[in-house]
Amino acid sequence: MQIKKQILNQFWVKTLFVIIILSVSFTMKAQKTNGKLFIIGGGIKSDKMMKQLITISNLKKKDYIVVLPMSSAQPDSAYINFKEQIKKLTPNPIVMLNFDHETVNDKVWNDSLQHAKLIFISGGDQSKFMNVVRNTTISTAIHNAYENGSTIAGTSAGATVMCEHMITGNQKLETKYTETFNNIRYDNLETTEGLGLVKNVIIDQHFLKRSRYNRLLSALIEFPNYTGIGIDESTAIIISNKEIEIIGESEVIVVKKPKGISKSKNNNFVSIKSLKMAIYKEGQKFKI
Repeated sequence: MQIKKQILNQFWVKTLFVIIILSVSFTMKAQKTNGKLFIIGGGIKSDKMMKQLITISNLKKKDYIVVLPMSSAQPDSAYINFKEQIKKLTPNPIVMLNFDHETVNDKVWNDSLQHAKLIFISGGDQSKFMNVVRNTTISTAIHNAYENGSTIAGTSAGATVMCEHMITGNQKLETKYTETFNNIRYDNLETTEGLGLVKNVIIDQHFLKRSRYNRLLSALIEFPNYTGIGIDESTAIIISNKEIEIIGESEVIVVKKPKGISKSKNNNFVSIKSLKMAIYKEGQKFKI
């Protein structure tokens, strides 16, 4: 009887071990995607940068490119400007899908989006984009394309939407919009749900050009376990799984791991005893 009990115990231990291994394997597989993110900080997109976008997208003859211009106040112009530049670099078709609340569930459009090899999100107003896309089949189609190996690119507002928690640009403690924040205060940064293509990261754009340090540091106060990435104009980051490569004419600022955060109840001011900060330029890489 004792021998049978020992055999049974060994069986369950082995079974549990197999379940754990399979669970870890499934989780690792689920976290890994075949696609890439090409995130531009706004400004002028050089032909050299766009050539790199085409190269990493690995377009075949049958592949096509979709432009999502819903951030832009002038969607047709956003599409035409992108198309005029890209058509010099590749013969692949470039189409616009300007979704709105009436076409959001269009099956043909969503199927076309899901099977695009390269998806480009224009600049403009990130909240305007997400107001159309959030919790819709459009978002699902973008995620499916990314997981199946497509490249998702965006500039300016199209960069910000890549995150789970998206900076809207507004301040909770100020009624007037400004391109940068005058100070660093807690519970001041307004964020909302983004696409969530990149996890545990807050992205800001036009970073050095518009001196948005206060805005990104405010984000780090609200999300201290996240990595803050500020991308300057005419500069981009390429994300492949957890590795990030910098390309372009300027720099990328990375801030993370704030320690000793103290908050004042009187004026919402904060202090941070220490944090990690790095500056990267073209050709350099880091991991998140």
